[in-house]
Amino acid sequence: MQHSLEDLAEHVVKLARERHMTLATVESCTAGSLAHLLTQADGASEAVHGAFVVYTKENKIAAVGVPVDLLAQHSAVSAEVALAMANGGLARCPASLVAAITGVAGPEPDEDGNPVGLVYVAVVARDGRQRIENLELGHQSKGDICHAAMQVALKIFEELLAAHVP
Repeated sequence: MQHSLEDLAEHVVKLARERHMTLATVESCTAGSLAHLLTQADGASEAVHGAFVVYTKENKIAAVGVPVDLLAQHSAVSAEVALAMANGGLARCPASLVAAITGVAGPEPDEDGNPVGLVYVAVVARDGRQRIENLELGHQSKGDICHAAMQVALKIFEELLAAHVP
């Protein structure tokens, strides 16, 4: 059965609260939409610390400490940068889990030639667990690409929270 993003966010926030864990996001192509979705859930004030919106390379460097050489070597849309974004968020806020999303939502490829629909989602946990997903969504609408990225991030949050024994 397919659940809406709102239902999934509600479930994730509920799991986080039950496990006394907290969440944060570092978002590029989704521009804070995942954090907004999480904060709409009941009990969000107990489970969500906040978000970093790092839409540009410059802000990825300034806000969450993504190394300049990593961006130059791999581009902003890469597994390496997604992981650096998530770890940078974890280092800068007290959350238990941080999800990072970086990708090309379109309508054109990015300045490094990454295609529309290429997205990386990384989630890191304070206890050292991490997951990285690579999405190749093709030339879909910006909304559909962002929706898919948020769904993957929420699913990873759900899996890592469910595996955590309070």
